[in-house]
Amino acid sequence: MKTTLLEGMTPAHFDKHIIGNILLEVAPVDEVRQHKMVIGVRNEAGEIYRLIGAAKINSFMNAVEELADLGLADELEDTEEPKDGCDAIFSEP
Repeated sequence: MKTTLLEGMTPAHFDKHIIGNILLEVAPVDEVRQHKMVIGVRNEAGEIYRLIGAAKINSFMNAVEELADLGLADELEDTEEPKDGCDAIFSEP
């Protein structure tokens, strides 16, 4: 899985836990967006500041599980439709 921080956005206070719990390779934003599934992470201001790209469904599901284990909620959990180019968007509840 690959990840990128979006330029000009402030990382959330829990960001170091994401990096610590999910094996991610840093990549340019265009490369991350090319992945089959994309996860967005919102900061305290409600802005998506990090993207995580997963090429395989099992990688995507592992990342979703790890983010949920951190106490984050997926605002797209009950929908099939992507939003803002993301298949899941996590933030603090």
